[in-house]
Amino acid sequence: MSDIEKASAEAVEAARQGDQFAMMLAAIQAAKESQPAPCQHHQAPAVGGSAGKWVAIGIGGSFLAVSLAVSVVAFAIGAVALTVCVVVLRSVWADFAANRKD
Repeated sequence: MSDIEKASAEAVEAARQGDQFAMMLAAIQAAKESQPAPCQHHQAPAVGGSAGKWVAIGIGGSFLAVSLAVSVVAFAIGAVALTVCVVVLRSVWADFAANRKD
């Protein structure tokens, strides 16, 4: 291999390495640009609200109130049923005790 061919091969190899180096630098630069920059401004808290939020709160509160009322009514019905059951059992027990003594 002559000196010219050797130099030519080295020049081709150097160019290939230079292209690879340029591609690596471009990839690094693209990665840096794709990262979001940190936020530098301060956002003020939202003032006021939309009417939809208040309508939703009202509807939710209404459902809560209705469910609470139904629960209280169910508890009252259970208490009345228990009381009637106790009174009937007391009467039956009194009749049983009276018949047992005779």
